[in-house]
Amino acid sequence: MNPPPSPPRAWAEIDLSAIRENLRTAREAAGCEVMAVVKAGAYGHGLEEIARTLAEEEIAFFGVANVGEARRIAEAGVATRIYLLGATWAEERAEIVARGWTPCISSLDEARHFNDLAFMRSARLKVHLSVDTGMGRGGFVAEGLAAIVEELKGLGSLEIEGIGSHLSSADEDEEFTRGQMAKYEEILGALGGPERFRWRHLSNSAGLMGYAREHCNLARPGLMLYGVSPLQGHPLRLRNVMSLKSRVTLVRTLPAGHGISYGRAFVTTKPTRVATIGIGYGDGYPRHVSGNGAEVFIRGRRFPLLGRVTMDQLMVDVTGSEVDEGDEVEMFGPNIRVEEVAAKADTIAWEILTGITPRVVRVYA
Repeated sequence: MNPPPSPPRAWAEIDLSAIRENLRTAREAAGCEVMAVVKAGAYGHGLEEIARTLAEEEIAFFGVANVGEARRIAEAGVATRIYLLGATWAEERAEIVARGWTPCISSLDEARHFNDLAFMRSARLKVHLSVDTGMGRGGFVAEGLAAIVEELKGLGSLEIEGIGSHLSSADEDEEFTRGQMAKYEEILGALGGPERFRWRHLSNSAGLMGYAREHCNLARPGLMLYGVSPLQGHPLRLRNVMSLKSRVTLVRTLPAGHGISYGRAFVTTKPTRVATIGIGYGDGYPRHVSGNGAEVFIRGRRFPLLGRVTMDQLMVDVTGSEVDEGDEVEMFGPNIRVEEVAAKADTIAWEILTGITPRVVRVYA
């Protein structure tokens, strides 16, 4: 006799209608074509399911971090073009050429290798130039770029289809961001003008939400697709996509003077009704919220965390409530925003979302 299935202790509800709506919002804000950034498991939301959903919206590209992510999308039956956002290893490039994925080029050595591989297959590989306007992570610097592009033109098995850069501080430093944009436009001019490239892209979510882009015709939204604004107080409305949930596993009343969790960082001062919840940092809920006023949402109310978050469980004060075993708990979602959790953990929403671990079941609706 098979035992009955055990319900998940922690799960993430993913609202696919919300991600579709956020994509429409991004398109309207950008005023151009979109590359949906789905790296890091679509920011923790589930790469294959999110890719299949967004592919139905006829976007121009998916942006991924590496060949492994590209392979997963392709093997999920998605035909949308795949763009590799960073430099690639030599061992990966034959597969990139064979599958027709679009790499960005940051060095002549990289370009020459791709050209040789494409030549051997009698193929012509579409590539984008990556230019470094201040991020310092990859791409050609502006000095000497015109001469490099002339050499690239001699690589007959490459088609330089696009040119992109990346904004490093669009959510923090307006002056520097505008300087990056000006440098990008200067580079375009030095290389023959915007019309020289089929695709021109610069803006991440913060860039497309906060700045006009005169010469770009492709935007790369990431965080905003998942319902989180990188710009505090921005009027653009985004819908929450992920709700991280758990359940109350135990409720007890502890006496005054009773320590709670490791290190006895919290000790009760009066009889306290304590609910144990079946989620912890092993699920990706950040330990660093401990002692910083974090709360959860149960039965229409917020309740404060007590003591340190442990690997599989955490405790909250439910004194004076009717909270009981089995009750559903929202860790973040529409009532407690992920940005709030990130602030309590002294980190960013990107890290919280991408840190939700595989043992958290994703439920799509």
